[in-house]
Amino acid sequence: MGNKLLEIKGLKVHYITEDGTVPAVDGIDMEIEEGETLGLVGETGAGKTTTALGIMNLVPDPPGKIVDGEIIFNGENLRTKSREAYRQIRGNKISMIFQDPMTSLNPVYTVFDQLTEVIKLHQKVGSGEALERAKEMLAKVGIPQERGEEYPHQFSGGMKQRVLIAIALACNPALLIADEPTTALDVTIQAQVLEVMKDLKKQFKMAMILITHDLGVVSEICEKVAIMYAGKIVEFADLESLFTNPSHPYTVGLFNSIPDPEEDVTELTPIKGLIPEPTELPPGCVFNPRCPDVMDICKGEFPETVELSPTHRVACYKYHKGIGGENK
Repeated sequence: MGNKLLEIKGLKVHYITEDGTVPAVDGIDMEIEEGETLGLVGETGAGKTTTALGIMNLVPDPPGKIVDGEIIFNGENLRTKSREAYRQIRGNKISMIFQDPMTSLNPVYTVFDQLTEVIKLHQKVGSGEALERAKEMLAKVGIPQERGEEYPHQFSGGMKQRVLIAIALACNPALLIADEPTTALDVTIQAQVLEVMKDLKKQFKMAMILITHDLGVVSEICEKVAIMYAGKIVEFADLESLFTNPSHPYTVGLFNSIPDPEEDVTELTPIKGLIPEPTELPPGCVFNPRCPDVMDICKGEFPETVELSPTHRVACYKYHKGIGGENK
């Protein structure tokens, strides 16, 4: 670790709809170093998947469009790349595991067909070598090699997810984006898939962005965490800082809504209200209608990010000098 692999600066992704413009990702900043795992956490509709699609240059256009910002990967701004140049990066240097394993594989091609296609495309090898590499990748994710001749419908959900992991890692990418990779799986299979991903991350020495809404998974896998709400990153911290000192009221609300097995409580403390409609975001801080610490200033402009430590920053007026009192 120590070398910055990916840096996102002021990224904005908008969807133009009949009901208006949806700022799905609204000026976010985040970074990840080589070999590091970043957890991107938030409710459904927060903009997590759109952020990933933006990095991969896969935002559906229309109606989506990256309207501003920089995506700097290995020192190069990917937004300046041509479609063809991006195609050489995607699946090769940056790979993504999509949310639903049931629909992410092509039903009319065998597993070997789908694995070898990626390898031949990016590694420029012949069919024989691609097949050998495909067999190795299946073995790494715990699938018997003979099953490579089978079709996706012959696999369970957990096994399909392992196939997708094998495809994503076939070209030894520097960065893997995993979009809620265990959502459609039962709890025991979830644990197995996450264990496979942790082991392979160490083997391949790659960085990973894990999109999730499960802080328990984050605590097991991640070194950094970005908390996302309504298109904004409201808190960004190393794992220890976030878990010992959650600072944004939304982050505090997330932790308060998790049951603590050591405490005898009959009810959890939910976050009041609902995430706002994307076309009707409130002025000022997007969390202000639900925030227990809301002040008048919160309803004017979205707050500038405040650095609480070199590894912990938060976008909240509570920490602005002379306003919230925390940093006076």
